Amino acid sequence: MAIAFLVEPPPALARRPLTEADAVDIWIARFLRVRPKDLVRRYACDPRRLYEIWEETRFPGTRATALALLSERYPSASGRFDPGPHRRISNEPDPRQMSLF
Repeated sequence: MAIAFLVEPPPALARRPLTEADAVDIWIARFLRVRPKDLVRRYACDPRRLYEIWEETRFPGTRATALALLSERYPSASGRFDPGPHRRISNEPDPRQMSLF
């Protein structure tokens, strides 16, 4: 299913800013478990741009659009992934842990 996202990156001169259509495709690729490394290579962008899309700081509302398109394109894929928003996990220790001592 995810083979369509494994294409060669555009040349350096053909780089362009990500669009809303790209953001929807990136969400669908995330639902299909395409590696972020492959998405960075395909869209020739900084990995931080992917996380901006997944946190919906750029292109808000594209997650809902991607879910609707995903159910149309891949009806059997529902229930196989977590459609929730992106969660950032910090590497810093939890400050509440100090209350245990």
